[in-house]
Amino acid sequence: MPDAARLYPVTRTHLAALSDEVGIWQHAQGAQPDPRHGYCTDDVARALSVDVLHARELGWSAVGRSAWRSLSFLIAAFDPTSGRFRNVRAANGQWEDATGSEDAHARALLALAETLSSDAEGRLRGVANTLFLRALPAAMELRALRPRSTAVLALLAAARAGQNDDLRLAQRRLGRALRTVMNGPAGRTGWPWPEPALTYENALPARALIELGAHEADRATLERGLELLDWLALVQTHDGHLSPIGNRGWWPRGGPRARWDQQPIEAATLVLAAQAALEATGEARYAAQMELGYSWFLGANDLGLAIASPQDGGCRDGLGPHGLNENEGAESTLMWLLALEAIRRLRRRTLTRRPSAPIARMTHGTGRARAREHVTQHV
Repeated sequence: MPDAARLYPVTRTHLAALSDEVGIWQHAQGAQPDPRHGYCTDDVARALSVDVLHARELGWSAVGRSAWRSLSFLIAAFDPTSGRFRNVRAANGQWEDATGSEDAHARALLALAETLSSDAEGRLRGVANTLFLRALPAAMELRALRPRSTAVLALLAAARAGQNDDLRLAQRRLGRALRTVMNGPAGRTGWPWPEPALTYENALPARALIELGAHEADRATLERGLELLDWLALVQTHDGHLSPIGNRGWWPRGGPRARWDQQPIEAATLVLAAQAALEATGEARYAAQMELGYSWFLGANDLGLAIASPQDGGCRDGLGPHGLNENEGAESTLMWLLALEAIRRLRRRTLTRRPSAPIARMTHGTGRARAREHVTQHV
């Protein structure tokens, strides 16, 4: 494991500054919220996920009000006619879209599942469960890769609270659809990624495969997820630090790779995927991947600049060729807080040198070897 970056205590100061009685504002100017852009379900769902994690450290009394606020927002966002969550809400309370994005729907499902599988008080979990079940049918219609991946993670989180036959059926259907896409022809022709370009939140589908394979004791699915995660980690490591693919053009197959702007969501998503790999295999190298992503927030990056503000729990919106994007919006702040809690959990566990699960022993080393073959071809 590399030298560990400093671990910071839970700090919700900036989170509180970005929030009002409705929810968390989507954007900020510097450290100040920018109400002109309103709220979005994407960020409110992430805020609920952060509350669930912070409750482990602070207790539900410290986060209960915030969690109820986010849950109330999601209730208001749900459109019973379409069965989908609306996403964008103006400062005056009006919804600006009739049907939200697939990403917003899936993220809301995941936050609800994490809540109902937590140790929150019974009424909060009960309301979350009711809304989760109402929104689940629409998840079967999701088509994009990342929303499908998030929906699979939501069903796996719900499984921790107990599954009925309907949830098992939904998990099988979505899991089968995800496997089909992730094992598509692209991975067999040199370019390991199942899409023609790497874009945003790239480690999310790998994480979904890893968690699905581990949950179902499916060696092939787990191996495929590990292979993709290893490749993402290798191609996004430069001079020993994380260098995420930038959003100014992304990385099309056979084309130039964008270096800027690098966003917190990429680093945090890698941390969470590596956390899933560590839980599934016990391999210490996945702890190193987690630390790589965490250190990016604290200055181990292409410009050597700290992106997070650990003293108040905020985070800048990105890293560009000329320095930091000084705005500290909701997504960036929440991704930092999610990454921080993953590392807190990591530092508390005792790592072993051997895989902790039988399925891991069957896959040990395979994904990394294949990842290196792809790196030779594409970097």
